[in-house]
Amino acid sequence: MKTGRRTVTAATFVGALGLSVLNVPTAQAADTGITVSSIVINNGKPIVVGTTKEVEPPISFNIALPSGYSTADSSRYDAYPFLYRGSITTAADTGENFIQPGSYTCYEIDSKHARCEGNLYIDPHPSQEHVDSNSDATTWKVGVSLRLWKADGGLKTGERETRSTTAQLKRAAKATTNASPEPVTKGKTITVTGKVTRANWDTKEYDAYSGRTVSLQFRAKGAATYKTVKKATSGSTGGLETTVTASVDGYYRWVYYGNATTGVATSVADYVDVR
Repeated sequence: MKTGRRTVTAATFVGALGLSVLNVPTAQAADTGITVSSIVINNGKPIVVGTTKEVEPPISFNIALPSGYSTADSSRYDAYPFLYRGSITTAADTGENFIQPGSYTCYEIDSKHARCEGNLYIDPHPSQEHVDSNSDATTWKVGVSLRLWKADGGLKTGERETRSTTAQLKRAAKATTNASPEPVTKGKTITVTGKVTRANWDTKEYDAYSGRTVSLQFRAKGAATYKTVKKATSGSTGGLETTVTASVDGYYRWVYYGNATTGVATSVADYVDVR
């Protein structure tokens, strides 16, 4: 039961300029006694990022506080998960290969425990360092930032811990479809073309994605589901082309099912009137 809440906004220090809040002086680094558990990122699904749009995948986690601290006094503790690559210290201290929450809300379970829900914040803009290289399309590690504060507001102690949990980041893909002629005589040939492209995080553009097996799907007018009718391989420019025989009115679309580094792409469907 959500008996209470406190809201923490981390978006104000996303990026390298504000990351000093995570820096824990060596002399003060010690076990905080805070436990962060049951971390779930993006509901266990890969996180797909394009070239311009900010992405805010959901996160959830539990917090357990040490002796002397209570969820009733949220100013005395701070704990949240983040994503990183390489060294946890380097990532958190420099902001490179580091992704943290945009905001989250913690709901008090009792005086020592809280359930937290919120989102990560990923901005592909060149001014950020979240996904600034295609090599970032890989498995990211999960760490947690833990801090305890003194009654006067000073830092008592803080630490970073690694977790076995991981998250997969993928480059977004796009697909287009054009079916012609429209309308078409029943029994005649319909040519379905299209293109598949993929986000390039180095250039912040979408590039042709060649050599991909892409499914052509069809949904008859009035039907509820699409069915795969053919497959094609994208050419050097990402182009797709195949032919089908006109039978009934319906919608055609190309679907690319993705891979280890690339997300799924489904085109807008193109309707063909068969006469």
